Amino acid sequence: MALASSLVLATVAMPTSVALAAPSAGRGHAADPEDAELDFDSSAYTTITVTVDDRPVNVRWYKEICYVANPVAAAAQQPGGPGGGTTTIPNTACGYQSMNVFVPESAFGDQRTPVYFVVNNSGWMASYVKAGVTAGASYDSSTSNVGAALKAGYVFVDVANRSRGLVGADGSSPGKAPAAAVDAKAAVRYLRLNDAAMPGSAERIVVNGTSGGGALASILGASGNSAEYAPHLAAIGAAGIDAKGRSTLRDDVFAVNAYCPITDLGNADIAYEWLYNVLGTRDATGSNPSPADAAAIAERFAAYERSLGLRNPDGTRLTAATLLDTIEKEVVRSAETYLEADPAHTIPPLGGTFEITSGGPGGPGGPPATKSYVNDWIDVDTATGKVRSVDMTRYLAFVATQATLKTTPAFDAVGVNGNTAGRTETNLFGPPTQEYLNYTEYGWNHNDVAGDGSGLDDTGLNWKQYTAKKSTTVDDQVHLINPMDFVGTRADTAPNWYVRHGTRDRDTAFTVSVNLDRALAADKQVTNLDYRLAWNQPHAGNYDVPEAMAWIADAVRKAGAPPAPRRRG
Repeated sequence: MALASSLVLATVAMPTSVALAAPSAGRGHAADPEDAELDFDSSAYTTITVTVDDRPVNVRWYKEICYVANPVAAAAQQPGGPGGGTTTIPNTACGYQSMNVFVPESAFGDQRTPVYFVVNNSGWMASYVKAGVTAGASYDSSTSNVGAALKAGYVFVDVANRSRGLVGADGSSPGKAPAAAVDAKAAVRYLRLNDAAMPGSAERIVVNGTSGGGALASILGASGNSAEYAPHLAAIGAAGIDAKGRSTLRDDVFAVNAYCPITDLGNADIAYEWLYNVLGTRDATGSNPSPADAAAIAERFAAYERSLGLRNPDGTRLTAATLLDTIEKEVVRSAETYLEADPAHTIPPLGGTFEITSGGPGGPGGPPATKSYVNDWIDVDTATGKVRSVDMTRYLAFVATQATLKTTPAFDAVGVNGNTAGRTETNLFGPPTQEYLNYTEYGWNHNDVAGDGSGLDDTGLNWKQYTAKKSTTVDDQVHLINPMDFVGTRADTAPNWYVRHGTRDRDTAFTVSVNLDRALAADKQVTNLDYRLAWNQPHAGNYDVPEAMAWIADAVRKAGAPPAPRRRG
């Protein structure tokens, strides 16, 4: 199929997951006039002071570095303002393709310290450049990943990227997939291009992200140096793409620190409906407004799961028939790990109550509200700290009760059965001139909104017929943001992975992170894999800062000092 891009007009046929040509060390490369526009100015910083664990820390702030030579201009008014209105952005030229770089004083002259690379696109939404480090702010390194990174002497980088919802200066939607992944790769390439001039090592990039950011971190970590992205990188003037479209730099990363990744979007609907219908969870919680759709979507899951050919650590095949047992074992491991970590940790007995605190009626920014939920699903022996049993039917009902289940479909709902008000990921796909395009077979074949340009009703083609056309790009868009398509291939997958998914996270199916873990475990390039369901955590991230930062430090220690960067020219 032709590669999709919001900027590339010509389609380019390229093999799947072919490693880009790159210098052996990835630091020296042939001169490229466009790269000269991306030189790092080591003197262009402002010094700010923050407090970390009650101690002042001076930080050099390199503000809003544009990491591409041909940024996409954005409209000044962007969606997502207070009350669902709009917000005004000051940097229309490169505000969605910039990064803020913060260097703590301990790293001022250190070119070998890790780079803590944060992506902020929650919900796969476009991420305007932000400053995660604020002058005068106080950080507790035990609860703040910002404070912990600065305390460890890491270079902290906040990375903006195009994605869904972005409005271009010309009124188009230039954030369609794979824009987010392409931009993240471009930011990595900028760091490699300027490795010798910047503090921190581009050979020790640790990518951190939550939700859509967890997914972006995962695809960045899985698809290192894949040639499939070259036309997209060339279109935005990313570093290290020569006049012939060949790569002269690398974009693989050292480590991935991902929370609740909303990934494998092409199959996320079938995973979600299978999980919450196989034991009747939707019906039991009164959240099954479209039972026929839910059943039809769920029916497709067994064949998909079988096609992956994954195995559990004990060698058993991971199939629809074994997945519930697999998830149950992961829940048990999560609970027992939690209890073992601290003698003060407890889990309520059967009949006791979980006290769950979340954002109030005003949403995430509102006052917290605490509710009680009866524990009718997990039985723990308090004397031994071991789990006696888990009732999976009641467990999934608990997950779906403390956070209402998503619509059916959960991720590709716009245009389906007359739905035009949905805010699902449907608008991540399609050409930049179109508001949205259904990207799953079920969504496409059940689109009945006339005139939206999507579905059988408007094209006269069902999904298989549509995707068989050489001009179709939506299937390539889905592919280029799915780490499952790159793990275990010729792409250079990151060797270190730390993945967490909360045990009460209903935003994506637990099968999604389980599948990612099992695929990574089978990839010989991955040498350090730490996956777990995080006990009693919702759809969130960075709730385990000491544990995650200790894991990063250990991975860095085991890898040893990175090679010294070489000067260009």
